[in-house]
Amino acid sequence: MTYEEAAVSYEEKGAWVYGLVALGAWLTYVLVLLARADGGPLVDVRYVPTLLWTVGISAFAPVVVRTLVEVVRPSDTRRADVRDREIDRRGEYVAGIVLGVGMVGPFALALADADTFWIAHAIWTVFVLAAVVGSVVKVVAYRRGL
Repeated sequence: MTYEEAAVSYEEKGAWVYGLVALGAWLTYVLVLLARADGGPLVDVRYVPTLLWTVGISAFAPVVVRTLVEVVRPSDTRRADVRDREIDRRGEYVAGIVLGVGMVGPFALALADADTFWIAHAIWTVFVLAAVVGSVVKVVAYRRGL
């Protein structure tokens, strides 16, 4: 395997970062939520500010982490080629399907008059799941081809 074959492209690094940051933010939030519940009912935890902060941070963190990754291991080019665009399109398409199908759960919770705690967490979990699945599809496409 030559250096060019082993190198990770700028776009692939972005897919890795986006998926890992989304999953990491969600896991961190869940751990904070469980710690605040301290064995009590989750719905009694004051979650809204923490959820909003975590969602906000998870929106900006990929930019910061991707920049740091590029500083440590710079890519040869940042220009996306046809293959990069096709991989991105496919990953976003699959993520959109996951998002669309996954939103049936929060919708059902809303129709069943579930507590807003469960609806909010179901929505965010589906968003994270879509981000992670889309990133995995992209990374697999980079590693194994389309």
